[in-house]
Amino acid sequence: MAKKRDGLEVGPVTGPDLWEERGISRRDFLKFCTAMTAALALPASFVPRIAAALESDNRPSVIWLEFQGCTGDSEAFLRAANPTVAEIVLDVLSVDYHETIMAAAGHQAEDARLQTMKARNGKYIAVVEGGIPLKDGGVYCCVGGKAAVDIVREVCGGALATIAVGTCASYGGIPAAAPNPTGAVGVKEAVPNATVINLPGCPLNTDNLVATIVYFITFGKLPVVDGKGRPLFAYGKRIHDNCERRPHFDAGQYVEQWGDEAHRKGYCLYKMGCKGPETFHNCSIQRYNERTSWPVGAGHGCAGCSEPYFWDSMTPFYRRLPNVPGFGIETTADKIGLGVAAATAAAFAAHGVVSAFRHDDESAGKKEE
Repeated sequence: MAKKRDGLEVGPVTGPDLWEERGISRRDFLKFCTAMTAALALPASFVPRIAAALESDNRPSVIWLEFQGCTGDSEAFLRAANPTVAEIVLDVLSVDYHETIMAAAGHQAEDARLQTMKARNGKYIAVVEGGIPLKDGGVYCCVGGKAAVDIVREVCGGALATIAVGTCASYGGIPAAAPNPTGAVGVKEAVPNATVINLPGCPLNTDNLVATIVYFITFGKLPVVDGKGRPLFAYGKRIHDNCERRPHFDAGQYVEQWGDEAHRKGYCLYKMGCKGPETFHNCSIQRYNERTSWPVGAGHGCAGCSEPYFWDSMTPFYRRLPNVPGFGIETTADKIGLGVAAATAAAFAAHGVVSAFRHDDESAGKKEE
């Protein structure tokens, strides 16, 4: 886009002018950079570096593929706020192929994908949504007359990096649940040689997608991942570690039945089947719906949807986990309330805290007299 001054073109719009040209104030731009810095768990000193990278107008070209899924990740993308999807598409990414949002259809859409792959070979980012069926030659999911497995190998094979969004693309998700009739797998299993980073969740949190790409733009590499291919900034801690109901867990205060008094008071949902102690995700921090809420905050336990094969390993969803390795949670759930009460009383007695409180109260009372 060319910049005009006194009616004359004076060159392309870059840097802060580019954002202002699209109606985004400098203040909002810096708020976005600060939010991305926080999402990436980086120190505030990195805000200027992220701002400089985004102001370079070096938007990565994106090819977004959709296969065996519910389109929930695209729906989450379309409902993104702070930034909005328009800001993401226009100012952070150059989404050159996305079946749900692109104007082209049919052969024109496929031509757009092929042209992007040719013009940006080795330089574009592939985003894959949905599982990839391998059984019977991949006939259970086809786009434009081609099997999903052939498309994903072609696109991801020429990509600079691939981001698997949602649990289906990351690990096969619900399509891969037993007995997995279509032989569904995640992107990395379908394209072993591709550079893949997984952003599981049902759906993914768009903040994590944008943060991953912002990190890539800023540092020229993908963020550090765990053993399951997930970025540590978003999946480095358990849901349980940052849950707003954690104090109730520690106090032995649990919901025993949906709608009971404990449920109305916001007590811990572990006994109702919450899988937070064995699920790694930043849902409780980033949240959804313009960062206003998340499942546990809304009164429903975590289903563990960001974990591989959660549909098989985390069910039944409304029964508590029988055993969490290294956590000792079953004993905790049954006995922690009594244990905490006893330990607290013992601590008070041992240190004379209760007597000290009484002494202070008596002293205060005499002063008032």
